[in-house]
Amino acid sequence: MSQAKSQPEWSAEELRRAVKSAGVALWTWIVDDDTFVMDAKAYELWDIPVEEDLTFEHLSAKVHPADRDRVRAAFVATRAVDGPFEIDFRILTDASDVRWVSARGQGNDGDVETKKMTGIFLDVTGRKQAEEGHELLAGEMSHRVKNLLALAAGLTTLTSRSTETKEDMAKQLTQRLTALGRAHELVRPLPDGQGSAALLGDLFTVLLAPYDDVGAFAGRIRVAVPRLGLGEKAATSLALVIHELATNSLKYGALSNDTGLLDISGSMVEDNVEIVWNEHGGKGVRAPDLTEGYGSKLLQRTVCGQLGGSIDHDWGEGGLVVTLRMKESHLAA
Repeated sequence: MSQAKSQPEWSAEELRRAVKSAGVALWTWIVDDDTFVMDAKAYELWDIPVEEDLTFEHLSAKVHPADRDRVRAAFVATRAVDGPFEIDFRILTDASDVRWVSARGQGNDGDVETKKMTGIFLDVTGRKQAEEGHELLAGEMSHRVKNLLALAAGLTTLTSRSTETKEDMAKQLTQRLTALGRAHELVRPLPDGQGSAALLGDLFTVLLAPYDDVGAFAGRIRVAVPRLGLGEKAATSLALVIHELATNSLKYGALSNDTGLLDISGSMVEDNVEIVWNEHGGKGVRAPDLTEGYGSKLLQRTVCGQLGGSIDHDWGEGGLVVTLRMKESHLAA
């Protein structure tokens, strides 16, 4: 039988190099007189100058106020606890930056006479920030799903009141939910931590793309609006508005034939965004839905309520002109 391979013994210099490469900081706590002894890496981690008389109380003053009592209680408890311990907490540097530290050691393992406890500090700021980011993302996704489900339930109820057959209801509801889905896909992070948004022009372009190749030629829908970021709520709300206007145009307006044109332009007027939906070459019929039906109620409720603005319809000889005015602050929500 082959003999078991003996484990190597590392020299002190090899252990020092390993500790340094791992970013480990060493500490010793002399319990009786509360003295704390640390290596250079630990002083650097805690962002304090090297001092001859460093105590646990002095060190704990650097701990984040929200964590201070918890850290003190944990270290005191190690005097009576056998086995390893570990605690993560925040410290404040002189530059007012928050740094996460993990303290690890062996409880009640000190020399009986000197009562020394020894352990390590690790900088775990990166890991903690990643964990916080994941938690925020999970919370945001949960919030979005709840909002979309609530909106879907509301649309189902309202659509059922404005349709006569289940087929018509299924068709209208599917179209509206699809519009919301497209808007939701556009919501993305903005640079420099500005949050999540869709660009106003992208929202119009993506939602109207299915209508642009209907008829004799493509390119009959033109979009020229200010470059403006939309928040998640505003993007989903405005998606419904665009969908309702496009649906009505497909039934009665410029998109109802092969030669109609749709121009969408926008400008900033003080703290408002003004969007003009201008149709050319429609049927010339004033659609009753736009003023009396569910579509009109949805438009008014969304634009006036959720987007803090107003909506006006003007049926001219050339076609329908819809003017939307929305608060810029509401669009960023």
